[in-house]
Amino acid sequence: MTPTQISRAERAWRAWEQARRLPDGVRDPEFRALAQRIDGGPLHRCPPVRLLPDGEEAFVRMRAAIADARDEVLLETYILRDDTLGVSVQSALLEAAARGVRVCVLADAVGSLATNEAFWVTLEAGGVLVRHFHCFWHHPFDALRRDHRKLLVIDRATAFTGGMNIGEEYGSSIHRRRVAWRDTFVELRGTVAGELAAVFAEGWDRARGPVLPGLDYVSWSEGALKPPPRPYAPPLRERLQQQLRTRRDRRHGRRVRCTADTATVDDSAVLVIDPRPGRGQREMLTTLVALAGAARERLWITTPYFAPPARALALLASAAHRGVDVRLLLPGARTDVPLVRHAAHGAYAYLLARGVRIFEYQRATLHAKTLVVDGHASLIGSSNLDFRSLWLNAECNVLLFDDACGAALERVYATDLEGSLEITAAEWRRRRWAHRVGDGVARALRWAL
Repeated sequence: MTPTQISRAERAWRAWEQARRLPDGVRDPEFRALAQRIDGGPLHRCPPVRLLPDGEEAFVRMRAAIADARDEVLLETYILRDDTLGVSVQSALLEAAARGVRVCVLADAVGSLATNEAFWVTLEAGGVLVRHFHCFWHHPFDALRRDHRKLLVIDRATAFTGGMNIGEEYGSSIHRRRVAWRDTFVELRGTVAGELAAVFAEGWDRARGPVLPGLDYVSWSEGALKPPPRPYAPPLRERLQQQLRTRRDRRHGRRVRCTADTATVDDSAVLVIDPRPGRGQREMLTTLVALAGAARERLWITTPYFAPPARALALLASAAHRGVDVRLLLPGARTDVPLVRHAAHGAYAYLLARGVRIFEYQRATLHAKTLVVDGHASLIGSSNLDFRSLWLNAECNVLLFDDACGAALERVYATDLEGSLEITAAEWRRRRWAHRVGDGVARALRWAL
């Protein structure tokens, strides 16, 4: 943690109080400085971004980017299926490798467990480097800690990230296939792509992938990863210290230095927020708290899994009490995890009574993870608002300060609301007693979901 970062001893409520006092909320230059102090990472100048709320378009652009790659393709995902879409991505990766491009694929060992072994063998036979994150036989005590990131980096110049895994349900337009899921990706360019390559490298290193050239790996414990060669054997004490650092690195990972085209106050900017077990969870939570405190007009949240701690509910209620238009877009009956939906239901009565508007999406299975504040600050990524994402998973999100992206995300949100059902306090009080009991039990178990 750098000296300019907010220390761990400084509670999230202090960031909320600072953000709440800013005259212009998220548009205030001081809010950018606050967000950067919380995370400690660089604030990149951001060329125009492309929001990709349609899976079909997203994967067309991703395959096209892979086809244009000259030096390197880095793909990280929780689920990589061997269905029609997965095979089309596989073909694009193999073609890139055949051109001499370095292609690395990192998939979560649990998320991609159902993928046939032949799929991975074909990739490796074609020259693609493949690793699986936290295989049981390598990390038996880290079985609950998963790689939930979704990331594609091309030549460290273009990057895609968001909530989409690689499977037919994500890559088909909801207007053409009723089984499709509703999700969001974003396409970014500039030096932020280099930082996202560093995010990939952290998980890649954890999965025992070979060192990626051109990245400056640094030990989490102390000093450089590889000490300079010596003409003599180091003394016993130095060898023991090196072994200790290596063990710590294997447990906690290694970081990678990257350069940034630093944004000025007038530039559109982007900040990478990439929590993982042992690092970044407090920063992620504090950033969410600061965004809620800085909201002045609108705080619109989309999430498929809503089971946050009680204090988060109080922050949303506080924003609504200040006159902010607080909206939650959550899954309807078409959800892949009904128990988590019931955990969300356990918070509805509290939120509705305090002015928070809640909508349930009806058109498809909702899987997008976005937040937009006052049409200016947008958070897009893989993090859900539940215990697993906040404390167990490795995640990747980008916080964008850009009016065009914020307006586009608000338009997508408004379109989603057209296919949603608003929940009112009056009708919620009329639900059956069995539903009430199920909601209460699921809410009480939210830490285990």
